[in-house]
Amino acid sequence: MCKTPKRLRFLSFLAKRGDFLRDDFDLLIYEFPKNKDIKIYPISDLHIGAKECMLETWKDFMKRLKREKNSYITIQGDMMNNATKSSVSNVYEETMSPLDQKRWLADQLYEIRDKILCVVPGNHENRSKRDVDDHPLYDVCCKLDIEDRYRPNAAFMIIRIGDKEGNGLKNPTYTLCVLHGKGGGIYTGASVNRNERFGAIIDNLDILIVGHSHKVVMTKPGKIYIDPRNEKVSFKPFNLVQATSWLKYGGYALQGQLLPGAHALQEIILRGNRKSVKVAME
Repeated sequence: MCKTPKRLRFLSFLAKRGDFLRDDFDLLIYEFPKNKDIKIYPISDLHIGAKECMLETWKDFMKRLKREKNSYITIQGDMMNNATKSSVSNVYEETMSPLDQKRWLADQLYEIRDKILCVVPGNHENRSKRDVDDHPLYDVCCKLDIEDRYRPNAAFMIIRIGDKEGNGLKNPTYTLCVLHGKGGGIYTGASVNRNERFGAIIDNLDILIVGHSHKVVMTKPGKIYIDPRNEKVSFKPFNLVQATSWLKYGGYALQGQLLPGAHALQEIILRGNRKSVKVAME
């Protein structure tokens, strides 16, 4: 008699528990024992299937990512355009069907799947969730065997670098929140205000990564911290990174008179020998 593979038995167990999708507040924890700097590229709004998708630019980035040893990515949604008949996007103008978009994305990410820190869907993937309870980006994660890194709304993450038994000075710990984002309006300032306000409610946050707005922004807001143990008042900043899109201007963005946004790849550098966050743009 053939035995059921361990992985299938595990998935069957999850199905019985109704626990396929991890809870948003289930922390993702990564430990890098060597004190090397870590680079993170925030990736969202590729919009595969849209005529305006910058496929060649994306393929060049994939080649670059494969070459870099200590580079990783976060995925925060709208990787697929996923047009439906009820959506703003025109389903008849898509360059790939929704099924082909999933296949293409899984194929693109397969060789760098170990570099993916987290995956969160965007409003374009959630069109299928709303209409028929389908989760296309989760399907891609299953194909890549990284469904444990998928979160339905937001991913909360801890990254520890160096000897975890150290005193914290030369073995820094970083905290991140990654989500797609929502709203923001036509103007850049509206999206920044919304995202900074959300980041302010998360204590001990180092980096907030969002997508959705297609407006490349990096800011460093902060909040006042009252330390009752040491009887001090201090200022705790966090880094807001609004990720670039991979779309040329046109389509319903032009039709809706939305402001065009330039594509500019961002890098988040986490220092490995002391706590320091550097955000750069190319």
